[in-house]
Amino acid sequence: MSGKCPFMHGATSTQENSVTKWWPKSLNLDILHQHDSKTNPYSEMILITKSSVKKLDFTMLLKKTCMTLMTEPQDWWPADWGHYGGLMIRMAWHAAGTYRTGDGRGGAGTGNLRFAPLNSWPDNGNLDKARRLLWPIKKKYGNNISWADLFILAGNIAYESMGLKMFGFSYGRADIWHPEKDIYWGSENEFLAPSEERYSNLEDPSTLEEPLGATHMGLIYVNPEGVNGKPDPLKTALHVRETFARMAMNDEETVALTAGGHTVGKAHGNGNADILGPEPEGANIENQGFGWINPNGTGHGKDTVTSGLEGAWTTNPTKWDNGYFDMLFNHEWELKKSPAGAWQWEPVSIDEDKKPVDANNPKIRQNPIMTDADMAMKKDPIYREISLKFKEDQAYFSETFARAWFKLTHRDMGSRNRYIGPNAPSEDLIWQDPIPAGKTNYKVEEVKNKISKSGLSISDRICIAWDSARTFRGSDLRGGANGARIKLAPQKDWDGNEPTRLAATLSILEPIASEFGISLADTIIIAGNSAVEEAAKAAGYDTNVPFKAGRGDATQEMTDENSFNNLKPLADGYRNWVNNKHSSNAEEMMLNKTQLLGLTAPEMTVLVGGMRVLGANHKGSNDGVFTNQLGVLSNDFFVNLMDMSNKWNVSGENKYEIVDRKSGVIKWTASSVDLVFGSNSILRSYSEVYAQDDNKEKFVNDFVSAWTKVMNLDLN
Repeated sequence: MSGKCPFMHGATSTQENSVTKWWPKSLNLDILHQHDSKTNPYSEMILITKSSVKKLDFTMLLKKTCMTLMTEPQDWWPADWGHYGGLMIRMAWHAAGTYRTGDGRGGAGTGNLRFAPLNSWPDNGNLDKARRLLWPIKKKYGNNISWADLFILAGNIAYESMGLKMFGFSYGRADIWHPEKDIYWGSENEFLAPSEERYSNLEDPSTLEEPLGATHMGLIYVNPEGVNGKPDPLKTALHVRETFARMAMNDEETVALTAGGHTVGKAHGNGNADILGPEPEGANIENQGFGWINPNGTGHGKDTVTSGLEGAWTTNPTKWDNGYFDMLFNHEWELKKSPAGAWQWEPVSIDEDKKPVDANNPKIRQNPIMTDADMAMKKDPIYREISLKFKEDQAYFSETFARAWFKLTHRDMGSRNRYIGPNAPSEDLIWQDPIPAGKTNYKVEEVKNKISKSGLSISDRICIAWDSARTFRGSDLRGGANGARIKLAPQKDWDGNEPTRLAATLSILEPIASEFGISLADTIIIAGNSAVEEAAKAAGYDTNVPFKAGRGDATQEMTDENSFNNLKPLADGYRNWVNNKHSSNAEEMMLNKTQLLGLTAPEMTVLVGGMRVLGANHKGSNDGVFTNQLGVLSNDFFVNLMDMSNKWNVSGENKYEIVDRKSGVIKWTASSVDLVFGSNSILRSYSEVYAQDDNKEKFVNDFVSAWTKVMNLDLN
C-alpha cells in the first residue's frame, strides 16, 4: 500500500478537504478575501504611478528592449520567420480577450494569465513560452513594470515592429499573486465540452449563459473550426457577433480585430495533438511550468502544435498590410484538414508567389489558411460590407484596428484619468465613460446644512447615495457615484433605483447643487453622508463622515446607454431586494455585489446591519428591519438577530418570520439575506461582534468606514 502524507496542509489539500465538500450549500465567503495581503510578496501592492514613470524615465528604453526581443533568436523556442511578434500579439490578445461586459470580469488588468485555469486553457496553448521569452525583460525592469502591463506592451510593440501605428498604451495595471477565484468560467467539467452545455438554444447565440462570453470552456471566444467544430461560416458569424458583443465590441470593431489579429503570425498544427504532454498546471515538476511538450521531432518550430490549424493567413505574416482582405476576397476557399486533423479553409487555387513563405524554411511556400470565423467575415452580409470597406481603404482599417485593439487591451482600466505614461491618448472615448472635472473649493458644511433642512428623510438620502455609488465594479472600474449618471438613462429607470422615489429626491437635490455651483454627484454623496451623521448622532455618537469633493456630472451624450445597462442590478442584498428570477440565490448575489465593490466580509456585515436600521430597504420593505427606532444608527439588527428569546419560521419563498418564543407574536419579518448573518458560522461570528454591548461605538465607526469606502470607490 502506497503511503500518503498524513498532514492536511496546503500543498495537498483541495476542495475534497474543505467545508463545501461536506456542506455544499454553505455560503462560501472565500471570494471576498481571495487577494489577501498574505499572498502578496510585497508589504503593499506595487503600483506604477504617473510620477514614477516620469521620474524613472524607463519607458523608451523599455520599449527599445521589447523591440529587440521581437527578432532576437532563442534556440529553445525559435520564432516563426525569425519574429516573435505573432506570439506576443496572441499572448496580449488572450490576456485581454477574456473580458466580458456582463460583470466586467476577465481582461488583462491583473496579470491573471500567469495562473490556472487561464495558463492551462487549450486556447492558450504555448503562451507559457511567450511569458518565458519576456522573463529577461521583467527581471531587468522589475517593479517598474507589472506582468499585466508587460503582456500588453509586448503586443503593442509587436505590432509597431511590423509597421502599424498604434493608438496608444497606458501603464497602471497591478499584478495579482493568486488566481481570481471570483470569475465564473462555466459549469462544464471538461475543456472544450459541447457548446450546448452553455446555451439554452445553440441556434440562438443570445441564449449563451450570462455572464459568459466564449462558446466553449477553455476558449477565449469562438471555436476556429466552427460551432462545435463543424464548419458553417454563416452560423459561426452569429456566434462571433454575440461573443464579441459580450467583449464590448460592435460589428466594425469585430471585423477589424479579427482581420488585424490574423494579418500577422500563423496557426500551428503540424503534428499530432494527441501526443502532446499535459498543460502547464498538470505537467511534471521537472517541466518547471512548461506545458504541451511535444515529443515529435524538435518539439517546436516546424513541429509546433497549438490550435491544431496549420498555416498563415497572409502572404507577408510579419508585415502590417492589407493582405488579409486581399487573400480572403481574391480567392475561392475549400475545406481541408490540417496535419493535426483540424478543419481549416484553404484556397482552391493560388499563385505560388501569393503563398506565405514557410515559417522555418525560406526556400518553400505553404498554402495560406482561413478559420471558420475568417470565412464569416466574407459570408455574413454585414461583416462582408465592413470587410470590403477595409479592403479598399487600408488607412481606415489600420486606424479602426488600432483603436479597437486599444479598447480591447484597456477596457478594464476604467476612465482616462487612470492612464499612465507618455503614450496614453488624451482623447475622450465613449467607452471610457467620460466625466468632466468637478469643483473642489466650496464649503461642504453649508451644503450639508441646506440638505438637512430640505425635508429629505434619512432613508431618502441613504438610498440615493447608495444607489448611485453601488454601480461601481472593481472588475473593470466602471460605475460609481462620479458622473451622477443616476439621473440619466438608463439608470434613472432601473427598478432597483425606485424611479418615482429617485425623481422626487433629485428634484430637491438638483436645485441645491445649482445654488452652490457644485456637481449633483458631490451633492448626492453629501446628502448620504449627512444622513449617516444624523443617524449616528441619534444613537448618541457625534461623527464626521469623511468626504472627497471633485466629482463631476456627465451628460446623456457622454453616456452609452446600452453599455451602462450591463451595470443594472439584479439584486441588492444591502437594500434587501432581489428580482424574482434570482430570489433562490439572493445570498450569492449579495456576495457577488460585495466582491465587485471590493468589500470584505466584516464590511459587508456592518453595512447590511446599518442599512437595515436606516430604513434603506427597497420600496420600504420591513424585512430585516429589526428595530423600533428606525433612522437611528444602532446595532439593533444584530442584537435582535442574536436574541434567543426569538425563534425563526418559514413563511413563504425567501420569506421568514421572527416570533417571540413565549407569546408566539410575530416581531419581525426577514429574507434569507437577513438570516444568513445568523445561520452562516463565519457571518454569525461577525454579527456577534456587533451585537455586543461594548461594541455599539465600534459598530458606528465601522459602518462609517465601510460607507465611506463605497462612496469613494470611483475616486481612487
